[in-house]
Order: sequence, then structure tokens, then C-alpha cells
Amino acid sequence: MGVAIEDLTTGDHYFLHEDEVFAQASSIKITVLANLYLQVQQGELKVTDPYTVQSSDLVADSDIMGGLTPNVTRLTLRDLATMMVVVSDNSASNVLINRVGMQNVNAMLDSLGLTHTRLRRKMMDLQAAKEGRENISTPREMMKLLDAIHHGKLLNKELTADFFKMLSTNKDSWLPRDLPAELKVANKPGSLEAVRNDSGVVFVEGRPYVICVMTSFLRNEREGEEAISKVSLDAWRMFDRLSRATEFGRVVSAGNGTR
Repeated sequence: MGVAIEDLTTGDHYFLHEDEVFAQASSIKITVLANLYLQVQQGELKVTDPYTVQSSDLVADSDIMGGLTPNVTRLTLRDLATMMVVVSDNSASNVLINRVGMQNVNAMLDSLGLTHTRLRRKMMDLQAAKEGRENISTPREMMKLLDAIHHGKLLNKELTADFFKMLSTNKDSWLPRDLPAELKVANKPGSLEAVRNDSGVVFVEGRPYVICVMTSFLRNEREGEEAISKVSLDAWRMFDRLSRATEFGRVVSAGNGTR
């Protein structure tokens, strides 16, 4: 397991095996989404740019794209991004990778100093995976990417807000699983055989934080998922308390009298 947690208010960190390289599975889609918004900001793409579904673009684990009508159904890049994030549709992800360009995603990562985070294959490209061309990152680098976006170092204010809004649409994942239902969590999980990951920002009021938890070599994948949720719950309990505490550790909760 690798863990990277950052207090976005103070810059304090908690690390465990933070520089170990992990296969990212669908968590790498965070980088694709970030580059899409960057190219929109630069005027190279528009979220309303059209795309017509093609049967040649369809791959496995495409719950939405697989049910659409090839050569007829028209979508926008924002539609594709929504499918990529909300239901992790792999065909939609691959179309977006084609549009933004794998080399542009990696150039963006290089510009941020994230040299161990690489987009090296499309989704469901098993041959590329067998050849070792895996999509990879480290807990620290995924944390740094989300930190940079949160602090406006990559996207303008409007696009930053929309980026995190997009990532907040999927509650069926391990970071938010045991957290309060009303809490905003902008994250993207990833799963492969023996691999479970989840990275995101948890928007505790007044005390937001980044949390990236990555696991591999799992004998029991459910145990990996449960471990991510346990780390996430412990982190939230700390930040929730910090958000309601004075500098002396006095927690002030609604309805409590002063003594």
C-alpha cells in the first residue's frame, strides 16, 4: 500500500511508500480529464466539440457507449468526459485519449514535474499491458497533480471548479464509501486484477485535503478496497475534527454550550 495525504490548508503531509510506482487502472483518467480541460483553456478544444459514435471505438467495460448507435449517435467531448468519470466507460476514455493526444497528457505531467506519472496505453489494451506499457503513478505525484489543480496552478477558476464538479459525480467508490453522504468527494478509483486505487480531494468545510491510496499484489481484492475505505475514514475523522477545533484542540460543535 502507498498513501499520500495533504492538508490543503497547511500543506502538512502524511506519507507511506509515497514514491512507489503503482499501476493506476482507471485512476489515470484523472490525467486525461485534466488535459482535456487544459486544452479547452488554451483554445485547442471545446467541450462542445462533436463526436459521432463509431463501432471501431468500442471496447469492453463500456456500459454506456456500448449501448449507443454507431454512425448515428452524436456526443460532445463533455458527454464523453462525463461517461469516462461517472461510469468509467472505457470506450469514451479512449476516444478522449485520441482527441487530447497521449503525448500532450504526458507533456502536461512533465510541466508539473510528475515524471513517474505516465499515460502509456489506452483502456483495455491487453497487448500493451503484456509488453509492460502500463499506466502508472505514485501516491505523491497524484497528490501533487490534484494539489496543483486545486490551487489554480493548471486551470483557471471556472475550469478548476468544473473539473472537481465532474469528479464529484461518482459516489460508488472506496474513498467516499464510509464518509457522510452529503460530503463532496472528487475522486476517481481504479481497479485491475490484484490492484485497487483511489485518488481525490475531500472537501471538508474549511479543511479540504487530498488523499491518494494505492494497493497492489493483492491476494484478496476486496481486502484492498476495504483498506482504502479504512484509511479514508480515519483521514476524514481527523480533518473533520481539525475543521471544528481551535488551535488549542477545543472542538466546537453545533449546539454545545460554552463552559
